[in-house]
Amino acid sequence: MRLVLMGDLHYHEIDATIPGLPEARTAFYHTLLERFLNTDADLHISLGDLTNFGSPSELQEVYALLRREERTFVHVLGNHDVYSQTRRQVLAITGQERYRAIDTDEAMLVFLDTAREMDTADWSGWIDEEQLQWLEAMVEQSGTKPLLVFGHHPVYQTTTRSEMDKGSIHPSIDMWRILDRKQGTGVYFNGHTHVNSIVARKNWTFVQLAACLDEPGFRIVELEGGRIRIAPVDLTDKAMLAHAATMHLHMSHFRHNPNARGLDADRQSEIRLTTAAQP
Repeated sequence: MRLVLMGDLHYHEIDATIPGLPEARTAFYHTLLERFLNTDADLHISLGDLTNFGSPSELQEVYALLRREERTFVHVLGNHDVYSQTRRQVLAITGQERYRAIDTDEAMLVFLDTAREMDTADWSGWIDEEQLQWLEAMVEQSGTKPLLVFGHHPVYQTTTRSEMDKGSIHPSIDMWRILDRKQGTGVYFNGHTHVNSIVARKNWTFVQLAACLDEPGFRIVELEGGRIRIAPVDLTDKAMLAHAATMHLHMSHFRHNPNARGLDADRQSEIRLTTAAQP
């Protein structure tokens, strides 16, 4: 199984009268998404905040780029994706499901909806009771098979910045009550905090991707031979970094993080599969 993962893309509307800005946006997003889609994989996955404000034009434009290649694309909702519209309106435009599971012979894949709807004051994550019950059932159903969970928000106090105010799924939601039920290997992938980070805890590994405008690129995740390998693909040539820097100067709802890259251990990992929960 091979997956390609993208962190927060923040595709955004611009003021086209600003000199150089339309060209920078076109070059940056077209180049990144072309490389993303042309990387062969079973699934191409966005970990949320695909757009900057979730407006119809942002969603329609970025999906027009994503549909230029015949790929199976999965988009988990981020808080920015539902700032200006309801999730029902957003899903009607994207054709995605709010949350879902894909069960294969190699692994179970679970895609969460952790976004608050139309709430620009509280960007922390939230999961309602119905989805939590569903998630618990999926964890049980996965048995000892590897379980890969994809959500926008990190689990509280796992990856870098997940302990910060509004930096995770709300701490009042006891995610470990569910995660501790997993037998064997679990991996949780997320974005949101705009910094790369990989943390192992118990039988879970938490893999966090930086925002594409801070660290242009994506991750390849391969499951084979009793291991899960996570490797970065960087698009950090001078032109891409210059285009990103131009956009940083003219964006609302986004703040550039110059320390997003982290260490090598925050960007790549090899996880050996286990068949039982670790104490």
